[in-house]
Amino acid sequence: MKSFGTLSFGHYGPLGGGRQLSAGESMLQAIDLAQGMDDLGVNGISFRVHHFARQQSSPMPLLAAIAARTRHIEMGTGVIDMRYENPLYLAEEAASVDLISGGRLALGVSRGSPETVVRGYEAFGYTGAEDPRGADLARDHFGTFLHAIEGNGIAERDPSSPFGGGSGLQRIEPYSPGLRSRIWWGAGNRETAEWAGRMGVNLMSSTLLTEDRGLPFDILQAEQIDAFRAAWREAGHPGEPRVSVSRSIFPITSAEDELYFGGRQDGDGVGYIDGFRSTFGKTYAAAPDVLVEQLREDAAVMSADTLMLTIPSQLGVAFNLRLVESFARDVAPSLGWIPSTERAPVSLGTA
Repeated sequence: MKSFGTLSFGHYGPLGGGRQLSAGESMLQAIDLAQGMDDLGVNGISFRVHHFARQQSSPMPLLAAIAARTRHIEMGTGVIDMRYENPLYLAEEAASVDLISGGRLALGVSRGSPETVVRGYEAFGYTGAEDPRGADLARDHFGTFLHAIEGNGIAERDPSSPFGGGSGLQRIEPYSPGLRSRIWWGAGNRETAEWAGRMGVNLMSSTLLTEDRGLPFDILQAEQIDAFRAAWREAGHPGEPRVSVSRSIFPITSAEDELYFGGRQDGDGVGYIDGFRSTFGKTYAAAPDVLVEQLREDAAVMSADTLMLTIPSQLGVAFNLRLVESFARDVAPSLGWIPSTERAPVSLGTA
């Protein structure tokens, strides 16, 4: 495990007991948490993106604010739903944030997860999908997005324009040369992982897979990672791709931790999501020394280079910063982690 970071679902709204967390408070707390994690040398902070829900829906302003307040930490998404995106506008925004941050954007994109509405992307104006879940629409948008951030020409220049004219195709601006190597695809099964490998983007794998073959979750996920890397090599892409996995991991070091997470450690689960029989990863909640041994036995964690901790963002900055600090101090070094403040910034994928 070379790197670790957090994945926040960014929920806001009622917290129970008459307490409320507003959208503004949620974003301001995310910025404060990122700054604290940057000071600790944590490698990354990412946010789930959901439309029509009380979660982050337009992450670029948040990521730009984090970039302005931090020096080392990667900031990203897990994942942006490409069904909803204007791919050229997203390319402009992503390049802007990448340049502001000095090349620290780790942008995770995918088809997205089940929604709270019916085909919400159509309300955004994106229609015509033949796939009932819009997977074809997401991949079409993704292809255009990649073409744009690679610096390829998009629109015909106007030779009579008072702003430069010329001939040929004009690329989008701004352009960030290294951004293409910092794009991740969120894959939920072996087929989409292999597709990501052929496309030459990094792999982001979460705590569920839309398959059930009677195998432990970590074994299924390790097989997915192997298939992704094989597809990358077979496609002839240079260098080594990045791979991240996410886990619910809670070091128990206090009575408060025990109150929230004691007894929550469980095994893999099997259920249905988005119409697919799926396998869900387990929760890890134990003393730090126990966590080290358990994570060393997790085949996918050991295969990936980046581990993302799903954090309970509703519990506030101080609580989550203490949780992350405990993992950084008592667990991560035994898994091979080196703080970002003690090494050169990580370059995701190939340049």
